[in-house]
Amino acid sequence: MVASQNGVPKSALVIMAHPDDAEFTVAGTVAKWAQAGCEIVYVLCTSGNAGTHEPEMTREKLAVIRQDEQRAACRVLGAQDAVFLNHDDGMLQSTLELRRDLVRQIRRYKPEAVIVQDPTVMFYGDDYINHPDHRAAGQAALDAVAPAAAMPLLWPEAGEPHRVRQVYVGGAEKPNVWIDISDTLDRKIEALRQHKSQMGDWDPSEMIRNWSAETGKDKGLAHAESFRRIMLERPPSVES
Repeated sequence: MVASQNGVPKSALVIMAHPDDAEFTVAGTVAKWAQAGCEIVYVLCTSGNAGTHEPEMTREKLAVIRQDEQRAACRVLGAQDAVFLNHDDGMLQSTLELRRDLVRQIRRYKPEAVIVQDPTVMFYGDDYINHPDHRAAGQAALDAVAPAAAMPLLWPEAGEPHRVRQVYVGGAEKPNVWIDISDTLDRKIEALRQHKSQMGDWDPSEMIRNWSAETGKDKGLAHAESFRRIMLERPPSVES
């Protein structure tokens, strides 16, 4: 199904492994929701502190650079804030510690919807192996959403329980929702360009446009992002 404008949640958390993950994958939707009034906060499990091949770079310096880049991308998209949990890039695991960290943020911001990465996808096509951090972040985020964040006796020190209504799994192999990002595609590309430490001199616009066109073509959309949407609690305002 194609999600209508009326399906925009009032608030959302975008939980990702690294800075730039959302900009490559779901930022058109982030911009569309923000434009419609949704309050959006990013939660990054790592600061991407190993994401470089520069021999003189340090983890500490790179973490600062990539956090600044992510905040700049959030400003382009209209997201309110970015929270960094500071687990090490390349070493992320779906542990109880990470789950508790994510529960704390879910209870803090009390989002109606959460966008996560698909923990089940090992390969995309025949030329990309999905990063283990992506899978770990997706698994931990789903486990934090349901049932952990809503259970009052589990980690009460992490805040008052909160029940997330909708989960949007980005990069899912079997999506059930397609969101038209034709009006926000340029903003997605501009947000991705903020990650200068990762982009270098490469212009990602052609690749992003091709991806979104391929995603939307069978649904009659010029450009789209797709998700596996899980409705844990259906609000009266949601129409599809």
